[in-house]
Amino acid sequence: MLRWILLILAVATIALGSLTAVRSPEWSNWKLAVLAGEFGHWVVLLPLGLGVTAWFTRGHHAILAGVTLACSALAGALLLKPAMQAWRIGRELPAGLERSFGHVALAGAPFSVGALFHGGPAPVSAETMAYADGLELDFYRAVRGDARPAPCVIVVHGGGWDGGERGEIPQFNYWLARRGYAVASISYRLAPKFTWPAQRDDILAAIAFLKAQAGRLGIDPSRLVLFGRSAGGNLVETTAYTVPDPAVRGVIALYAPADLNFAWAYAREDDVLKSPLLMRQFLGGTPETARAAYDGASAYFHVGKTVPPTLLMHGVLDTLVWHRQSERLEKKLAEAGVPHVFVSLPWATHAFEYNLSGPGGQLTTYAVEWFLAAVTK
Repeated sequence: MLRWILLILAVATIALGSLTAVRSPEWSNWKLAVLAGEFGHWVVLLPLGLGVTAWFTRGHHAILAGVTLACSALAGALLLKPAMQAWRIGRELPAGLERSFGHVALAGAPFSVGALFHGGPAPVSAETMAYADGLELDFYRAVRGDARPAPCVIVVHGGGWDGGERGEIPQFNYWLARRGYAVASISYRLAPKFTWPAQRDDILAAIAFLKAQAGRLGIDPSRLVLFGRSAGGNLVETTAYTVPDPAVRGVIALYAPADLNFAWAYAREDDVLKSPLLMRQFLGGTPETARAAYDGASAYFHVGKTVPPTLLMHGVLDTLVWHRQSERLEKKLAEAGVPHVFVSLPWATHAFEYNLSGPGGQLTTYAVEWFLAAVTK
């Protein structure tokens, strides 16, 4: 019985590991793909243990033990694939960043095996403050060794425009603050009660507030960067591209939908996000009834030579926002001659930066640090 249990568990780890190679099925929990892709270097201990146990308890069942060992080896290879791919991407990443944004001297490599087993950054306390009626932000002061005003990163959360909250992935904010950047993680008005452009107006209100309070907060009001994930990435792209502001030095968008007409064309009512409902709630209708809103909220239609430098990152296996969204925006940015880099992660799904020490997390922090240093210098 034990030998069969070991085999079943080994096959289960293959199923988990396969999420680094194929898109997560819509009936499954997509967060399992985050576990496989960004924590696989820890999870690999499970199939390793299963294989060793099967072999040393094989008795007269060498064939069954051999099958279990082979399954364990395959699961291990799949779980370690993200680390191998991150290493390959990391070899080329500095050259790509330098071509687009200029030279920056960073300590350390884009990816290292040793860093996979590091802990996260120490927490940095946040000050919560109102920046508009009914809206708050969490402000993290830059951890610096001098009193110079710090650049400020304005973080806009994801959640499909009708959910999410500003406290998501706080360790990323700690990391930014400890790299010398102030962070303002903002709330904004949510659909369906509030439709576009209320969310853009909230980001603009946050920018105005931070500029007005720059002296008290210790930030440089002329060195701001917008950072957003998923729906938040859509909001920061579109805000920066449609309301020019010299103080906004750059845009960072992770796994963001840049063209909502394109998203609508391929959405299904029964997909994992119920995407048509999200877009109707956010934009007040369909492309036929609210075309101006769909166009207005799509950064893809507002790319021009004057838009800020942009860093895009997206997982090829993302089940929530199609990778082609960032591919298409990258092409438009290239045609317009906008300084930009698109980092495509072949194993990754949504939220690949959740584990800052994981393959996606290491590449994200490296690319973001380079980008921030380049555009805010």
